[in-house]
This record gives sequence, C-alpha cells and structure tokens, in this order.
Amino acid sequence: MNTRLVAAKVLSRVLQDGQSLTAALDNALLAVESVKDRAFIQALCYGVCRQYHRLDFILSQLLDKPLKDADVKALALVGLYQLNFMRVKPHAAVSETVLAARKKPWAKSLINALLRTYLREQEGLERKADKFQVAALSHPDWLIKQIEQDWPEQALTILQENNQQPPMVLRVNLSKTSREDYLQLLAGQDIAGESVSFCPSAIKLDKPAPVDLLPGFAGGLVSVQDTAAQLAAGLLDVQPGHRVLDVCAAPGGKTAHILETQPQLKELVAVDIDEARMQRVSENLQRLNLQAKLVVGDAANPSSWWDGQSFDRILLDAPCSALGVIRRHPDIKLLRRAEDIGQLQALQKSILQAIWPLLAPGGLLLYATCSVLKQENERQVQAFLVEHADAVELSIDADWGISGICGHQILTGESAMDGFYYALLSKSPKQHV
Repeated sequence: MNTRLVAAKVLSRVLQDGQSLTAALDNALLAVESVKDRAFIQALCYGVCRQYHRLDFILSQLLDKPLKDADVKALALVGLYQLNFMRVKPHAAVSETVLAARKKPWAKSLINALLRTYLREQEGLERKADKFQVAALSHPDWLIKQIEQDWPEQALTILQENNQQPPMVLRVNLSKTSREDYLQLLAGQDIAGESVSFCPSAIKLDKPAPVDLLPGFAGGLVSVQDTAAQLAAGLLDVQPGHRVLDVCAAPGGKTAHILETQPQLKELVAVDIDEARMQRVSENLQRLNLQAKLVVGDAANPSSWWDGQSFDRILLDAPCSALGVIRRHPDIKLLRRAEDIGQLQALQKSILQAIWPLLAPGGLLLYATCSVLKQENERQVQAFLVEHADAVELSIDADWGISGICGHQILTGESAMDGFYYALLSKSPKQHV
C-alpha cells in the first residue's frame, strides 16, 4: 500500500467532490491497519489542506497548463508538501510519490519532473509565493478580505493562527474528579498538561495524545473539547430544577458539559436536525453516564417537536461558517464559499426567531457560533435586539475575548483557543398592567 496514493485519493475527494476531509479520511483509513501509516496519511491530508493555496500557487508556476486529472494534481500537492513542510528525505519523498502514480505512466514522468524542478528552484519559487497574498497567507482571497474588513488590526494574526496545528484540550468531568487530581493521573501516564486559568474544567496538553491513553476516558472522567467551547456551560448559569434546551446540539460536547456542571436539572432537551449526528450525542452521553431527552428535529420549526413547556435556559449553538475552527478543519478554506455566509446568516436568524418564544420570562438564551465574522455574530444579535423589545443583552464580564457592539468574541489563537462568539440574552418578565 502506498500511503501517498491513499492521501492523494482523500484529497481528490475533498478538492474535486467537495467531501469533508473528516468523512473522506474516515472512509480511507478503514483499510489501513498500521497506526504509523494512518498517522502519516492524516498528516499529509491535513497539511496539504492547510497549505493548499500556497502549494497550488507553486504548482501553477511549475506547470505550462493546469492539471485536469484531480488525482494526479493531488499527488503533486502531496509531493510538494513533503518537500517543503515535512522531515521526509527529499529522495524518498520524490521516489515514493512518483511510485504512487505507477498506473499512469505519463503522470509518473510529470510528477518526477515537477518535484525535481521544485527542489532545484525552491528558493525562488518560495520567494515568489511570499509576494502573492493568497499564497503567502494560504487562504482564499474572499476570506482574507472578509477577515481584514472585520478585524483590520488582528487579521494577520488570525490568518497565521488558522495555519497552525491546534492544541489538544481536555474537559475534566468535575462531578467525578477534580482538575488537580486528573493532572496527577495524566502525570502518572507521562502526559504533560496545564490548567487553563479562566476555565475551571480545562487542561491543555503539551502534545496531543490518543484518547485511549487518557486515564479514565472510557469511564467518563474526561472529554476532548476546546477551551472556548467549554465556556458555554458557565455562561448559561444553570441552576437546580431548571429546564434546559440545547439547540443544534450535535455532537453533544456542550450538552454533556451542562449536565456535568449541574446534575440536578429538571430536564435537558437536546435537539439536532441530523439523525446520524444525534447518534453521536447519544454515544457521548452513554460514555459519560448522563441522561438527556434527545430529539431529532428542525430548530427553525419547533412546533414539530416542542411540548409547549418553556425553558429556563437555552443554548443556541447556531449553524455557522465555522471559520473559527479552521485549525481543526483546514478543508473549510477549500469548501466554504463567500456566498455561504449570507445563507448561514439567514438560517441563524430564522432559528433565533423560532426558538426565542420557547424561553421563559426571566430566562437566559446563550447565542454561540464558532465563527469570527461579525455578520454572523454581533450584527446578528444586534438586529435581533432591535426586533425584540423583550430581549435584553447581558454583558459578559470575562478576562478572555473582545467585547463588541453585542456579545464577546474570541479570536482564533487567543490563549490557544478556537475562534468563538458568545452573546447572552435575557427575556424580560411579563409586564402586568
């Protein structure tokens, strides 16, 4: 089995067919038994997606005309990525990548020539790439412009952070153990990590570790969840006896965290439109030995699933562009389009409008996205407040993030976090005349 060929086929599914990297990799890795090979294929695929716009520019400089064969183009990108970003010896990178094209003799000679030319002219090609913004920052032009427009001072940092590997962060189940005790369990397994000062459940690992090596993972002592996502449960301020709604809940990390934080709820209802993703919520809750009412339903149409009883707390983790989690899903840079943003904004608005009547007077709704775009975040909430006289924004007093017109924005890389947005809304009690 040629690992470069497997990686190229995965990348071709992303680039040509628009499949998500996660789905394409999951399918391809089923046939790969070696842990080392799986890790190498994964590194190639994530790496090429991260650096795609740079690699694609360099490839265009090496070709007389664009490559029409998607598999061969993906293989060429895999070769260039190894030569520029990996510690693979150049002769091995070239020979193994050429070997992967053995079923297409014309491609073998082309890839061999491309990679050898790159090695000879590497310095000049890289200098050229540095002068072309899309290649230098390895982002599509529309996204660079959008981030520069929203965050002129922080744009370069955000774009650079998007191209880094994210840290692995754990959420300690504080209903079962303390963070200090869990740090000691990690140390016993020679896994180094540190507490995150502003998030009581979070531990950032020095290096990623397989979940089956994490002490007590199978027994629900700990979960994997970025620090930014862990802030939701605290902001919701859930109290004993509350009835809680988690909208767009899959894969269930925040659902589980709310239940861990407050085990004395009256009920937690988790809703998601995707049945397959809702299965993951069920599996996560099972591992953690937690209970919630799981509903497969459309958040924008609650009449099809709501029982008419209001909720004291609602978490709306709205469908969004996910531009704050590009570090974890670099294929977002390849699959997301500028026109998607307006469509997502309209969907967010329709869900927010539909869910608001389900909140009890005096209750709290936490609006969240993993985006850094103001259109999906503060402008969305600002427009909602204008249209709803009974909605009041509560300020978020925190030593993380940036306060905007409405809500609190975490920019990618701040305190090693993913990009995230939160706005906390309260429903005014009914006025008696």
